[in-house]
Amino acid sequence: MMKKKIIEFQKVSKQYKLGEVTIDALKDINFSINEGELIIILGASGAGKTTILNLLGGMDLVSSGEILIEGENITKYSEKKLTNYRRNAVGFVFQFYNLIANLTVLENVEFAADACKHALDPKIVLTKVGLDGRFANLPSQLSGGEQQRVSIARAVAKNPFLLLCDEPTGALDYETGKQVLALLSEVNHQYKKTVVIITHNTEIARMGDVVIRVKSGEVEEINRNDAKLSVEELAW
Repeated sequence: MMKKKIIEFQKVSKQYKLGEVTIDALKDINFSINEGELIIILGASGAGKTTILNLLGGMDLVSSGEILIEGENITKYSEKKLTNYRRNAVGFVFQFYNLIANLTVLENVEFAADACKHALDPKIVLTKVGLDGRFANLPSQLSGGEQQRVSIARAVAKNPFLLLCDEPTGALDYETGKQVLALLSEVNHQYKKTVVIITHNTEIARMGDVVIRVKSGEVEEINRNDAKLSVEELAW
């Protein structure tokens, strides 16, 4: 069955001004993403992949071009519409977790879910990610891997259609990183979420349905991964 195209970048450019110098972070990039796919955006530091994620998540604005989300041009959104888009349509997983230190695990997830229209039950989602015995713990009482699981649960509990993950294993050791990748793969399959992971790790790219390789602010190539690996088969 043909998958539905839900995201399109059309000639998207992004420039930043540093004094009198203009930095081209992205230059006329084009790509599309289908519903329910696990997408890897691959590139070295400074390639432009985080800029793509920020634009896709409505956290930054394009300099030119259009971003279509389910046919709607979010580059034309007002600040209010962008805020609603970030709140309800997108879940974010960051490299350094960004948990609220003085809230418990459950409260961190509830805090995100309470702001959304169609949120999932935080306790059920936390149980799904293996944290059912940790509801009352503070982030400081958790390992790095457990904190990242809370971050993923917080994003999933919003019940967004899109999950954006910025180097989600970057602060984790090898084994814990693989556990987090397995969890994201599970979220992709069980919750039917479109998941976008940005990474510099070429091995992680082998788990994606599609790999978008970015270099110097341009899309270098896009490959559909017909022989993708399970997380258990990855090694780096």
